[in-house]
Amino acid sequence: MTSGPRTTSTTGLPPVPESMLPREHVGYRPRHSDRQRVAKVVATVFFAVPLLLFVVGVRPPEFENRPLRAFPSITDGWGFFTGMEGWANDNLPLRDAAVRAVDGVSRGVFGEPPQFPGRRDTGPVQPPAQPGPGDIDRDKLRASGFPKVIEGRDGWLYLGYDVLGACLPERPMDDVVNAVKDLRSAVESSGRKLVFVVAPDKSTMVPENMPAEYVGKTCAKDARDEFWRRVVGEGGALDLRPALTTAGERRGTPVYSRVDTHWTHEGGLVMTRALAEAVQPGVTAAWKATPAAVVQRAGDLPPLLGQSANFPLQTYDLAPDGVTVQSRAIDKAFRDPLRLTGAGGRGVVAREVGMVADSFTLFATQYLSGGFADLTVVHSDTAGTDPTGVARMLAEHDIVVVEAAERSLVSGINPVLSRTTIDAIKTELAKKPRR
Repeated sequence: MTSGPRTTSTTGLPPVPESMLPREHVGYRPRHSDRQRVAKVVATVFFAVPLLLFVVGVRPPEFENRPLRAFPSITDGWGFFTGMEGWANDNLPLRDAAVRAVDGVSRGVFGEPPQFPGRRDTGPVQPPAQPGPGDIDRDKLRASGFPKVIEGRDGWLYLGYDVLGACLPERPMDDVVNAVKDLRSAVESSGRKLVFVVAPDKSTMVPENMPAEYVGKTCAKDARDEFWRRVVGEGGALDLRPALTTAGERRGTPVYSRVDTHWTHEGGLVMTRALAEAVQPGVTAAWKATPAAVVQRAGDLPPLLGQSANFPLQTYDLAPDGVTVQSRAIDKAFRDPLRLTGAGGRGVVAREVGMVADSFTLFATQYLSGGFADLTVVHSDTAGTDPTGVARMLAEHDIVVVEAAERSLVSGINPVLSRTTIDAIKTELAKKPRR
């Protein structure tokens, strides 16, 4: 089958492709011009070189703060073909270098950030019109203006999903708040205590460095205000915002980094102290945290712009009794349950605690290990893949703690909010009640 322009027939015969006309014919056009041939050679090199590198073992890094997409399964049917593009986009080597090159050229030559897929300018624009119930096409709305990263003042970067998830939640706010209340009922009906704590988004705690105008500014603020009012007032969540603000004022700078979406170790300390007081009031009276090593950490937001940036991260030694340091560096993640045990003694929480948390708690694990005698933590994503396993872990403890990032709750995507997870927790905790 041929493609391209065809001549118009005046004889009733089928039209003839221009490349098949005699060369002297006024309508003749070569099928492949020199310019086309050069373009095809360049395209072939562009795609073939990374593919050959992949074949010989060169692998791209995970530079978008998420795992690379896996090769689609042949058993997925049509999904095998639709999934190939995403796999290729993620897994072709040198992709990260290419993104950085595009970013450098765009900023250096045109003076503006590049328009990566899903990204738009962060200038004064209006959010997309909100469709009516049952008429939401989130993919189109996402593509219409919400950036992956919001570039603020003085080099401050913010995760775009803070805004997108608030403006286009997967679940209504009523469902989110009711799920928190149902979780509390499931835990407390077994005779246990639930401590529910929310890690505020950077855009919530450091809004002064956000751009003056950005897509979703109004709808995100409205959703955020309603969320905090209801999750604290109706859901009984710990509100860390005042303590985080105080810690930042004492430090002289916010407890969030310019180039990372998480809080710093100061935020981890604030949460650890709040959890300890919620579980065992008065236990932190003698706590003393002193500055320890400064480590370099790669910010998780610049890679989404095709860049890289490290930032200094101050760590601390925690002495629960005010004298003896019991905290220790914890370099492990907790996709599988991670048990943290302290030496006990004055200033240490004595109750056994089971905790479901997310990446914000990575900045608190070394302080949890010093301030709690026995705490086991597992990632909330695991609650989504193995709710019964997580529920059984929680059933072995007296206190249940849930830490969740604000964005995961406002958007309604946190696995702990699912009916399956809550039912599993209720069932397993009921088998081993605490009276």
